[in-house]
Amino acid sequence: MISVKRLFDFPYYQLEKFNLNDALVTKYQGKWVSLTTKEYIDQSNQLSRGLLKLAIKPNDKVAIISTNNRSEWNVVDIGVMQLGAQDVPIYPTISKEDYQYVLNHSESKICFASDQEVYDKVMAIKDQVPSLKAVYTFDEVEGAKNWKEVLELGKDETTQAEVEQLKAQVKEDDLATLIYTSGTTGRPKGVMLTHKNIVSNALHSHTRLPLVEGQAKALSFLPVCHVYERMLLYLYQYNGVSIYFAESIDKISDNLKEVKPEVMTAVPRLLEKVYDKIIAKGTDLTGIKKALFFWAVDLGLKYEPYEANGAWYEFQLKIAKKLIFSKWQEALGGNLEVIASGSAALQSRLARVFNAAGIRVMEGYGLTETSPVIAVNDYRDGGFKIGTVGKPIPETEVKIASDGEILVKGPQVMIGYYKNQEKTDEVLNDGYFHTGDIGEIDSEGFLKITDRKKEMFKTSGGKYIAPQVIENKMKQSRFIEQIMVIGDGEKMPAALIQPNFEFVEEWAKRKNIDFGGNVTNLAQKQEVIDRIQEEVDEFNKSFGKWEQIKKFELTPAIWSIEDGHLTPTMKLKRREVKALYIDLYNKIYDKN
Repeated sequence: MISVKRLFDFPYYQLEKFNLNDALVTKYQGKWVSLTTKEYIDQSNQLSRGLLKLAIKPNDKVAIISTNNRSEWNVVDIGVMQLGAQDVPIYPTISKEDYQYVLNHSESKICFASDQEVYDKVMAIKDQVPSLKAVYTFDEVEGAKNWKEVLELGKDETTQAEVEQLKAQVKEDDLATLIYTSGTTGRPKGVMLTHKNIVSNALHSHTRLPLVEGQAKALSFLPVCHVYERMLLYLYQYNGVSIYFAESIDKISDNLKEVKPEVMTAVPRLLEKVYDKIIAKGTDLTGIKKALFFWAVDLGLKYEPYEANGAWYEFQLKIAKKLIFSKWQEALGGNLEVIASGSAALQSRLARVFNAAGIRVMEGYGLTETSPVIAVNDYRDGGFKIGTVGKPIPETEVKIASDGEILVKGPQVMIGYYKNQEKTDEVLNDGYFHTGDIGEIDSEGFLKITDRKKEMFKTSGGKYIAPQVIENKMKQSRFIEQIMVIGDGEKMPAALIQPNFEFVEEWAKRKNIDFGGNVTNLAQKQEVIDRIQEEVDEFNKSFGKWEQIKKFELTPAIWSIEDGHLTPTMKLKRREVKALYIDLYNKIYDKN
């Protein structure tokens, strides 16, 4: 059996052990199209040979920018790395200026772009990237070179011996990829990850995936340019899981019903939206159906793992599953056994209610710099605890510094930031990677994240505020879509709030509030402000006097990645949000 040491070993291992008919499956023109494991490998080799003809050599950089996850991405990924070259995945939603920066900084020679929109953004700055020789598209785009031209160049198999020779020269400690962090501040940094970094992470995370090998389907939709989804794609390949690529975030619910996957990944924001939609449907019910629905939800919100609530609770839960929660499972395809949640903190109530419903949401924790998983929950063998990110994965040492910072040592820790020794030295010292997160390890070995070290601030009264804790609590309100706690150096904490316009619109219609048909007007309506004040007052009771939100302002726009409020992994860009709403900030603190 092949021993997996380098990332391109995964498909070969899969061929030997599982040889799937549906290794990678993408929807084109409304039809799911499969690549077998053998076709996946053959196309990757063809691409490697094509790249050789385009003079791509070991240590050259090849960029990949794709709006949606798709089979082509994986073929290019393997095809590039087999040559000892490195790929540079880029978030499609960043600005063209950031495209220019990343392509220049990485000195990418070739760029694969998924579609017209990405192609146009790349071509707009191509003249400012001297290293970039050619751009190829996955979709048919008028006037553009298509990636099939590279495959065509590689049809001649006579250079396969050269590909094999280059593959043999790649060692596990060699650089595999440059992943530019989306970053909540400043320019993105190029994280240098080796084959061993990501391979070890996939193999160690494999021990936490409760699936029968060779018998499961995964639905993939989180951006594969992020190391979280990418590592899981390798893990799925190792497990013999057929990978189906979702068409888009908007079509997730349709794709879940079509594919009926056993596993998928999610970010908390998606789970919050799913939960809100379920609750909205429940609210529309009447009479006994409505009463039963909310009885089941209330029961779910009290859930504790391992039957800790006792026999009477479990008896009620069985009834709730049959009457109510079975419908939740059907909405997610009916076969979902596990959802791996990462990238941001998961509210405990969501972990409780989904697990009560039989949908195992397992929260984990990691960073791009750690390939990414450091710790993850696993329902088996007592490895699950709500409110924590689980126990560290094998060969991973986690310790808490005197100031509460989480420090990590293990085979998944990056070798550094590309062309940036100063930043590398800041985070890699004393033999540990300094995560910038604050946390604690409990007596059973579970890791709990309490805040971002860099995001904590002091009010002018000298009191420390942990904004994420307050934000996660307040986002439980159906009226609040996004919230950013402010007050660094100010006399009190306050907040900028983006209302959940979809829900507030329904609420306003029920209350006969006139907003002229434009939902963003609702942010100025006194009735809406007063109602959100009630929500804030209620949540404030959970916090110490110095932490309570004393004032807030509602923002009229929806916070988005495109408009610079959020990173591609849906984290707040605090500096940018403050700058965008500086007038509201000044109003809160009487600075106008």
